[in-house]
Amino acid sequence: MMMRRFNSILIANRGEIAVRIIRTARILGYRTIAVYSDADSDALHVQLADEAIWIGSSPSSESYFRIDLIIEAAKKSNAGAIHPGYGFLSENAELAIACLEAGFVFIGPSAEAIDLMGNKAAAKRHMIAAGVPCTPGYEGADQTDTAMKKAADEIGFPIMIKAAAGGGGRGMRLALGATDFLDALAAARAEASASFGSNEIILEVAIAEPRHIEIQIIADKNGNTVHLGERDCSVQRRHQKIIEESPSPAISDDLREEMGAAAAAAARSINYVGAGTVEFLLDDAGNYYFIEMNTRLQVEHPVTEMVTGLDLVALQISVAQGEALELDQATVNQSGHAIEARLYAEDPTQNFLPQSGRIDVWKPQLGAGLRLDSGVERGSEVSPFYDPMIAKFIAHGENREAAREKLIQTLRESVIFGVFTNRSFLLDLLRNQTFANGNATTALIDKEFSGNNVDLDRPSKELTACAAVLFFVEMCRTYQAMTLMSSEALHNWSSAGVLTTPIELETAGTGQKLSVLPVGKTRYSVDLDEEHVELEIIDRQHPLAGFVIDGQRLKVHFNFSAGDRLAIAHEGRTFSFNKVNVRASSMAEAQGRGRVTAPMHGTILEIRAKVGDVVSAGDTLAVLEAMKMQHQIRAEVAGRITEASVKPGEQISKGAVLFDIEKQDEA
Repeated sequence: MMMRRFNSILIANRGEIAVRIIRTARILGYRTIAVYSDADSDALHVQLADEAIWIGSSPSSESYFRIDLIIEAAKKSNAGAIHPGYGFLSENAELAIACLEAGFVFIGPSAEAIDLMGNKAAAKRHMIAAGVPCTPGYEGADQTDTAMKKAADEIGFPIMIKAAAGGGGRGMRLALGATDFLDALAAARAEASASFGSNEIILEVAIAEPRHIEIQIIADKNGNTVHLGERDCSVQRRHQKIIEESPSPAISDDLREEMGAAAAAAARSINYVGAGTVEFLLDDAGNYYFIEMNTRLQVEHPVTEMVTGLDLVALQISVAQGEALELDQATVNQSGHAIEARLYAEDPTQNFLPQSGRIDVWKPQLGAGLRLDSGVERGSEVSPFYDPMIAKFIAHGENREAAREKLIQTLRESVIFGVFTNRSFLLDLLRNQTFANGNATTALIDKEFSGNNVDLDRPSKELTACAAVLFFVEMCRTYQAMTLMSSEALHNWSSAGVLTTPIELETAGTGQKLSVLPVGKTRYSVDLDEEHVELEIIDRQHPLAGFVIDGQRLKVHFNFSAGDRLAIAHEGRTFSFNKVNVRASSMAEAQGRGRVTAPMHGTILEIRAKVGDVVSAGDTLAVLEAMKMQHQIRAEVAGRITEASVKPGEQISKGAVLFDIEKQDEA
């Protein structure tokens, strides 16, 4: 059958992957078409594309998940092909079928391959038949509690319970023994049904502290299938990958060849075409087991590109044009080592709660061997409607240690303000001795990082003093603009003598009273908690400030927002200081009364409490879905609910009042 050639590509996605595809497509000479929702009208991918088509309102269910709107946009823009990116519709067989029926080339595998690999039970049955090593478990059609419990007893505990229809850690529970199996099964089914519209479950032996290894493959329409080596994605939190690298420090040349051959065989067994990833678990004895195949480009594909020198998006487009691969297994070479870190808008001090908001400052520091894949720029909005990933930093070096040190350096020196990020946590992971030694497994974070509050370190007294002085100078600048008073007068250099200015700051949940005393035009004396710091400002050009403290120079990046909030970044760590005022006091008072507010924008999935109910501190009142995650809204105080202001399905804004609780003492 003759292939339909195309010269324009619509990217049915958003954010950094849309930007990534657009850049390669334009280099190759293709016209690019972006799609966007209301929330993305000013997004970077919209600006970079040759054309952009609006496809609906902000919720992804009303825009990026709408196949009919994607096809309509392709028709309107006269696109020749559609690239799904990753996420959203990238592994949706119905989109592939719709493209074919409407006369567009789908830059991805066939609908049959997507459909087969999209169900973990069917995929596993197929791979067992194809001779690919699989994790022992149960993937049968009988989904009754009785059948599942019998299978679990036969397999042996601990057991991993997984949603057959999805991924990303949703619908996944670990049952340590028979006593908690049925509860874990029910929880997994409920989450699977809510997330994927199917409550089908598979069971697998829980392999103790495995490595998560994935093999990148590329295949053309002529039956040529090549693997491009492995990626080690073992560093995960809540089953979400955070740091990925290639090659894996745990894989020998012989094992790489064996696993690569197994992945290629798996792809050939389903007549796979395009780029895809075959994922395995690797135990400490060197045994590997198939877990799933991703029928799309992966978030972490840049590390493979860095070590092979290949452009996977260009290969995808070439294969979709019907062209034969111009490489074979013998010509695939790896050079050096690459590591990727995902920067998310989330707050590590609040159990990694996803964040939304405007990016006030964005200055990534790049250089030789460094790459940034990002969909944001200064002024971009991190939307509450989508995944909170901001960017991916990728470092390449001649060896693993060189790549690791290079990645640490770029994360330390890059500057971002406006939203909380997981940058300091990424640095902690990269500096962790187990990771540095190449021994990280999927258990690394649970074993070596303490519970929910990973990043509760406090700013030093020197940084706190810098914050107080920056607040003082900002107050003076504001007052000077309002009154036209001289800078000298504002710094208290008058015949009346020198005055001390009290400033109360709150950081990391702790309040602190300070006093700032100007002792020169650029020198200050700061008292805090019976300690004393003398410092001098030698530079203040937003977002950089330079200080001298005890003869030592200190450079920090800073940013003010909303007048009474200051963020200071130093050595890769960002601290937030709030100047205590009446508004903060009233908020604290409201919380003390038991007012429950939304921590972010999102949609209410479930209400578990009503007016009149008596609740205890910690009880779940509602479930909020935001930024691809479900969040438990809990009572902070014990008492009786006097007002419930939301209902299931309602979209709410950050800070919206959800419940009022009349506080009572718990018995």
